Amino acid sequence: MTIGGIIYLVLGLFVAASQNYFDHLTTLGRLLSAIIAVLVWPLLLFGIDIRIS
Repeated sequence: MTIGGIIYLVLGLFVAASQNYFDHLTTLGRLLSAIIAVLVWPLLLFGIDIRIS
């Protein structure tokens, strides 16, 4: 993994955490939502909610 990829994932973790995607990871849907939020974090900055119920 390159430095750019690591920076992208770290930013994704920060943005997803600030949007509360890591709160209550009790179901598979919430866990998948958190993983997807980390991977597509720029969408979160535009207000797109990607929570899976």
